[in-house]
Amino acid sequence: MGLTPNFISWILLLSLFTTIPLTSSQPQAPPPLSPDANLCNGVFVSYVYSTGTKIKPNDTKNQPYRFESAITVLNNGRDELKSWRVFVKFAHREILVSATNAVLSDGSSLPVSVENGTIFSGFPSADLKSAIMTAGDVAQMEARVELVGTQFGVAPPRVPLPKNITLVNDGWSCPKPTQRGGNVLEICCTPNPNITTAKIGEKFLPRQEGDLTIMYDVIKPYQSSYLTQVTIENHNPLGRLDNWDLSFAWMKDEFIFTTRGAYPSVVDSSECISGPQAKYYKEIDFSNVLSCARRPHIIDLPLTKYNDTLMGRIPFCCRNGTILPRSMDPEKSKSVFQMQVYKMPPDLNISAITPPQNWQIKGNINPDYKCGPPVRVSSSQFPDPSGLPSNRTAFASWQVVCNITQPATPKCCVSFSSYFNDSIIPCKTCACGGCSSNRVARTCSANSPALLLPIQALLIPFENRTKLTTAWADIKRRELPNPLPCGDNCGVTINWHLATDYRGGWTARVTLFNWGETDFADWFTAVELKKAVPGVQKAYSFNGTTIPINGKNTTVLMEGLPGLNYLMAESDGKNPDKDFRVPGKQQSVMSFTKKLTPGIKVGSGDGFPTKVYFNGQECSLPSVLPTNNSQRRHMSTFVLMVLPFLALMFLRI
Repeated sequence: MGLTPNFISWILLLSLFTTIPLTSSQPQAPPPLSPDANLCNGVFVSYVYSTGTKIKPNDTKNQPYRFESAITVLNNGRDELKSWRVFVKFAHREILVSATNAVLSDGSSLPVSVENGTIFSGFPSADLKSAIMTAGDVAQMEARVELVGTQFGVAPPRVPLPKNITLVNDGWSCPKPTQRGGNVLEICCTPNPNITTAKIGEKFLPRQEGDLTIMYDVIKPYQSSYLTQVTIENHNPLGRLDNWDLSFAWMKDEFIFTTRGAYPSVVDSSECISGPQAKYYKEIDFSNVLSCARRPHIIDLPLTKYNDTLMGRIPFCCRNGTILPRSMDPEKSKSVFQMQVYKMPPDLNISAITPPQNWQIKGNINPDYKCGPPVRVSSSQFPDPSGLPSNRTAFASWQVVCNITQPATPKCCVSFSSYFNDSIIPCKTCACGGCSSNRVARTCSANSPALLLPIQALLIPFENRTKLTTAWADIKRRELPNPLPCGDNCGVTINWHLATDYRGGWTARVTLFNWGETDFADWFTAVELKKAVPGVQKAYSFNGTTIPINGKNTTVLMEGLPGLNYLMAESDGKNPDKDFRVPGKQQSVMSFTKKLTPGIKVGSGDGFPTKVYFNGQECSLPSVLPTNNSQRRHMSTFVLMVLPFLALMFLRI
């Protein structure tokens, strides 16, 4: 019997439907691991580039390409690998858009530039068990991270492999990675017998040291919520925070119901109302919920809230966000607050707790901190609230370690001056940035060195110094660039003046200027003097003490005396219509003896600091030192006669 045309059409259509899933929607199995993985008796790490495509916009010089790759971490060792971390040194200005089964250790949120390399940490599963513990169950031994991102300049079929991959967990040694084929980097890391790590069999990793640590202690767990206590503690002798702002990312739709000792910077429950939280918790009045943001920002409370029965009454809370170094005040070196956190299905049991990830903390004119992922550690202990001589243990504890990184653009700068030269070497041009806009580029030069200043100019805002500095350049017979250099744009400037130098000792004068709109309470400044610190005698208007940094006694810490510990903000002059704005100012003289520093050459450089910090942040220093001016002897009388006239003339303008 012959086949009709309609029947043949149905057969063709049926065959089309049965073949489409096999080619377009069927999930592909992950590629098999390299045979080298089986030869590795440690931790095997591989980076496999999968595919790449050209993306918009079209650009002949800077063409972007999408890339897809995978990182595999396989524990072939004898013991469990806790909180695995892998560093990838990207090499093609990569921008990471997504990563499965991992977070970035520095707390960055995606998308983010990773052109200088980044460390991946396992999430939600951070620990990899061994074959011995699992009878060879690879699913519990292995972590696979799928990456998607953008890279520049490497067009397919060329492969944009990273420069390096390595395991960065303590106690492991990794050789240089090996390239296999054209698209694979792999490495086998083995235990380092010279590095002491956690003892085998311990349930949690030991607590780590860092410039700043954050403890996330769950102190009261419930089925659908928990009470957590967050402790921020400063361990760096020069680190500090003012008006701290702590942020983190919830990973499973958690939300903050109440807080004590701190408060969200934005109180908003709209994301819960429009999200799954309101559908599940129908009995909750979400107008009372403090924050439903996926990334909330928590700030400290003012001093007036310390005894508030609803918001305060937490030890070490409510200090306007100030955390000082231990060298200044151990009692003010940490902040504590509590949060009532609500969970979402399927984590509705008492033991299902996932700490937030991507922690970040910042302050006002403070060091920059980079924070790692939360690591499960042994439970913290707290004094029993009943007053009994015993401790209560937290239900679970995680530690976040943050370390100081020097920002690309400081927020403070230093000028140098001396008794043997009547010119001030000012802060560097654009020392604190602010010169990249087109408007600034049209009005001043970001590349010309800053002009030398007469002493009077230190008290005048930069925008009002032009006539005084140009007249000074004319007196000194120095050519002026056109356009003139831009300002330093720093909120705080510090002048270090070498005042005297005699046979038995010498003195320096330190002056702090606050050009911003914020008062600094409990301020401090620290100066590194590599050869002069043993000879420190006294700071007369400051409290000056020497402190060891990294085992070296080369740093002097200076802070305001009691009642004088405020560096006030800039304010109006006596007559705002005519007078310049006046910076907040603090000043002190320091004396040094030469008995304990034989051979010191004060005027040649040993009397000037090599590093200066304000409130923990390193300041920009001039690139040159004052020199002995040979013309000074011939011009000193003339200069002394002209300067008062110039200052009076320009102040009247």
